[in-house]
Amino acid sequence: QVQLVESGGGSVQAGGSLRLSCAASRNTVLTRCIGWFRQAPGKEREGVAAISPGGGRTFYAGSVKGRFTISQDNAKNTVYLQMNSLKPEDTAMYYCAAGPPWVSNLGVSDEYNYWGQGTQVTVSS
Repeated sequence: QVQLVESGGGSVQAGGSLRLSCAASRNTVLTRCIGWFRQAPGKEREGVAAISPGGGRTFYAGSVKGRFTISQDNAKNTVYLQMNSLKPEDTAMYYCAAGPPWVSNLGVSDEYNYWGQGTQVTVSS
């Protein structure tokens, strides 16, 4: 059973930074694609960033390219999402998800079958 626990959310002003963590059960980061998704009230869930096992492939939504960075620490079984230059439109519940290593469309939520509970990010102007 794959377990995912997000942390690091909070409230920041526009231009600020946050680092989200997704702590996964043993070997998950080594063997599965991990994605970060977000959902704002009244909006559909969207892919933010994702990484394949070993980091050979990554995905970033166009709206976060150059501002967000996904990384993984295999020893800690943790995937991070460093978010810089935050904007009010980044406000959402952020979820991490795990999928099989062969996920072809890293930014598509249907490709993932394990989900965390989410962590709230609020950016004020």
